[in-house]
Amino acid sequence: MTPPEDPTAPAPAVTSSARAGSFNAAAAQYAANRPSYPPALLDAVEDLAGRPLEGARVADVGAGTGIATALLHARGADVVAVEPGAGMAAEFRRALPDVPLVRGDGDRLPLATASLDLLTYAQSWHWTDPARSVPEAVRVLRPGGALALWWNTSALDLPWAADQARRLERHFGPDSVVATHGDGSRAALAGASGQLALARRSVRWSRRVPLDTHLANLGSHSVFLVHGEASATAFLTEERRHLRDVFPDGVVEETYDVELLVATRS
Repeated sequence: MTPPEDPTAPAPAVTSSARAGSFNAAAAQYAANRPSYPPALLDAVEDLAGRPLEGARVADVGAGTGIATALLHARGADVVAVEPGAGMAAEFRRALPDVPLVRGDGDRLPLATASLDLLTYAQSWHWTDPARSVPEAVRVLRPGGALALWWNTSALDLPWAADQARRLERHFGPDSVVATHGDGSRAALAGASGQLALARRSVRWSRRVPLDTHLANLGSHSVFLVHGEASATAFLTEERRHLRDVFPDGVVEETYDVELLVATRS
């Protein structure tokens, strides 16, 4: 007889590919609850890339449900989305039916050589193999083109967010904080020396959302999706109790530091 799942037991190790593929079953939840990005981020992309987004030929890779793609499109970019997952691609097409979408990933870009002014990865570069994705980026960018990578990372200098990160680590293990709170600096452009000139910037912003939205946002991260419903529900139930003490009006102010890396092709 198989013993029942213990939601308090340490989570087993999960492969990166399993985590990357986990979003497809939760695409609608992802689209409805994940944060977007502030206008100041796109201003910074234009500044560091040295050109406006309007009229630029852009590919947004790992586009997911189209959160970043929509912002690029609204800025006047001629943007095509690249997304490997069927569930995420279906949600993208519902949200942005007029924006071109092709299936593929950053390790094998389905894009022509020297065809882009800008290649973007919003919350998605860490799912690539830099040994493959860096040469692919260099291949598809025009001379002077830029690769822009960014991540919404929770502002862990805020006590409530730091406390939440510690609870995540206790429940899911040490990798959970990276998986849910972000860590854009981790070997993002390994192997790019001599090919891409790198600049960094951080943009702080915040949004106020109902507690249910905050918890649904948390639950849309891969660490929750791959470790089983019982484990995820146990954490989110207890987390609701903690956050009610911090935000008694039921509105959570999520604060993010967007880590932006822009690498220009020489």
